[in-house]
Amino acid sequence: MNIPFIDLKTQYRKLQPSIQQRMNTVLEHGQYIMGPEVRELEERLQAYTGAQHCITVASGTEALLISLMALNIGDGDEVITTPFTFVATAEVIVRVGATPVFVDIESDTCNINPYLIEHAITEKTKAIVPVSLYGQPADMDEINEIAARHGNIPVIEDAAQSFGAVYKGRKSCNLSTIGCTSFFPSKPLGCYGDGGAIFTNDAAIARVSRELRVHGQSERYVHNRIGVGGRMDTLQCAVVLAKLEEFDWELERRSEIGNQYNRRLDEIGVTRIVQREDRTSVFGQYTICCKNRDEVQSIFKERGIPTAVHYPIPLNEQPAYKNLGSKQQTPQATQIAKKVMSLPMSPYLTAEQQGEVVSVIENSFLR
Repeated sequence: MNIPFIDLKTQYRKLQPSIQQRMNTVLEHGQYIMGPEVRELEERLQAYTGAQHCITVASGTEALLISLMALNIGDGDEVITTPFTFVATAEVIVRVGATPVFVDIESDTCNINPYLIEHAITEKTKAIVPVSLYGQPADMDEINEIAARHGNIPVIEDAAQSFGAVYKGRKSCNLSTIGCTSFFPSKPLGCYGDGGAIFTNDAAIARVSRELRVHGQSERYVHNRIGVGGRMDTLQCAVVLAKLEEFDWELERRSEIGNQYNRRLDEIGVTRIVQREDRTSVFGQYTICCKNRDEVQSIFKERGIPTAVHYPIPLNEQPAYKNLGSKQQTPQATQIAKKVMSLPMSPYLTAEQQGEVVSVIENSFLR
């Protein structure tokens, strides 16, 4: 049975007329950089999240980088974040000259443990960057309260995997000082290349971010600050606009499929990522834990079913990061990294395909 890890081909076949129409419109008007679809998408995303400002950018990485730059974070500063995430989260911190301070994770959600954040705050702490991992926001209220107690430290939600998720009635990307997301093709809402967005309710941060994405330009050939080339292409905005038409349906399907995985795997006794009751997950990945991961992955490979590991090595154990700043101990991240394995997940995963995946797991764990 052919089971794709993320089924973008079926999605395209369903959305093909709308995607082609949107892209053809761009090809006809020829405004490939900062065309009308850019502003249209920003307005749609503002309305969707409830944030007052949305700034589309070239990638999720660029969204994080520009956010740090907008907060004037640089040499000598510290930024608290999680070691259990894609490298871009820490990479941008180092790129602006700051030091990432890694705080350990919760064993059940794999999100940053908010109760450990306070112990990591120093006078050099200039931001906190929680990651909404696997599609589920971290405990943002607790993190925001900690940040407020320590002089209103800005909180940047790395929501690359969680666009569309809800936390206590509020949308991911509108839970803190700044929210950042990615439209990488495999994300819950993706384009056909790179793309991303910044969300904020702070008008000053929004203005600076807009300038930063166009080389620090406030008006044509007037550069008030050092910026980057960080614009999102008009064609990619057109793709996301087309995909927004089916996004709510896709989120419903993700929830149905994720909860079906939960029920089936709980019956088998498989350890999985837990979804908290006060928030929803968009199941950006569906992830389980298994001690014999290599063996289980080999069985899946024999059956032609793809799996993935997000993430095999915590960032504070990576060669490029392990000698940065003080050595932070993150035993939960170290242990979890040896066990996590992600299963095929998309809104277009059929019941038959999911049944085949669960069957392989059942056979693997009962060996």
